[in-house]
Amino acid sequence: MWEGGLVEKVRPGTGEAVAPGEVGEVVATPLYNHDYPLVRFGTGDLSAVLPGASLCGRTNMRIRGWLGRADQATKVKGLFVHPSQVAEIARRHPGIVRARLVVDNPGGKDRMTLHVETAPGATLESDAIVASMRDVTKLRGEFALRAPGELANDGKVIDDIRKYD
Repeated sequence: MWEGGLVEKVRPGTGEAVAPGEVGEVVATPLYNHDYPLVRFGTGDLSAVLPGASLCGRTNMRIRGWLGRADQATKVKGLFVHPSQVAEIARRHPGIVRARLVVDNPGGKDRMTLHVETAPGATLESDAIVASMRDVTKLRGEFALRAPGELANDGKVIDDIRKYD
């Protein structure tokens, strides 16, 4: 909390709180303007909470500063794909702890690959995940399993790495 309101960090597209130190969208609720109330205003900016007290001795929550934008919607084969759709796919498969959709274009053709980390001991059916991707996004995609902690903690839900030469 800052003196004038509340600050939260949430996973883009879900509104779910992220763990301390994890990158998420900054959501603010200012408490000082009664004429124009804002409740859980999503700023669209990514940041993370810094651990410990400030060098000056203040103990209030501190954020790392601006780390990028939360709006990561991208167009794949003519259709937009949004972070909320990636979150919906993950919600349909309880074993998924973290998911990142990577969009590339080998040979000039768009390709989506959902990279996921799973909970310890969880098993996933790749065919079911691919079917969920098609159902939610209306696009065909691939699935890749990643080791716990392998996906970067940078707040990205969709990573568009296409190259246009």
